[in-house]
Amino acid sequence: MAEVTVTICTTCRAGASTDAPGPRPGARLHDALRGNLPRGVTLRAAECLSACSRGCSMVVAGGAARWTYVYGDMDPDTHVPQILDGLAAYAATPDGLVPWRERPEVFRKQSIARIPPQEACQ
Repeated sequence: MAEVTVTICTTCRAGASTDAPGPRPGARLHDALRGNLPRGVTLRAAECLSACSRGCSMVVAGGAARWTYVYGDMDPDTHVPQILDGLAAYAATPDGLVPWRERPEVFRKQSIARIPPQEACQ
């Protein structure tokens, strides 16, 4: 199983005001995933993914031979189990292509972009 990285925008406000108390929704999503990731998946934080209108946003990538996905509108209070299922399914593929019906609903409906593998862009 190749290494997979999930990057969470920790500055995402998901529509909350800038002066809302407590951690931002993106930071809460990052914290909810930390320590619960499937085998072979690494978590990292980014200060901005430029998907502000679709926060909480995240990127799922797995190296030069896999498709990369950008997801948005992730809810740190309700979507974590589906995100973990989606990450496990992605990590189990050699190319990042999980069959449509096998993807969790949030991975089917909240995809912002699908980026081809670097190897396919020659």
